[in-house]
Amino acid sequence: MDSFMIPSRRKTGFHIDVVPLIDVVFVILIFNILSSSLTQQTGVDVDKPQAQSAGELNRQSILVAITRDGNIHVNERPVDLEGLPDVLKRMLAGNVVGEVVLIADRESNTGLLVSVMDACNLAGAKKISVAALAGQ
Repeated sequence: MDSFMIPSRRKTGFHIDVVPLIDVVFVILIFNILSSSLTQQTGVDVDKPQAQSAGELNRQSILVAITRDGNIHVNERPVDLEGLPDVLKRMLAGNVVGEVVLIADRESNTGLLVSVMDACNLAGAKKISVAALAGQ
């Protein structure tokens, strides 16, 4: 007797479809990009003084921070005072605006601020501004 045999199915293990997972990851990534602040930061904690005439920061500006300890940071990278003009020259060469914004802590040394301003001038900055918080 010929009996009709049904082939047995092999049970497979647990399967995760990764396509919806990738979609969710991209949605989360896009949400984080759109909801994050797109302004430049110096990467150091600086207590800026207040000023009634404070204005908006240009996005193409080079940010130079001076901490209360006397450390200098250019766009989140620590730099010493002697190497500052060379770093600024390289950065200003690729910057059409040529603006440098100094973000000095209110407790920082004024003499260091003047030295940093001088280094900016020697590097060829077209405009130098000092950042402050907008007063009420």
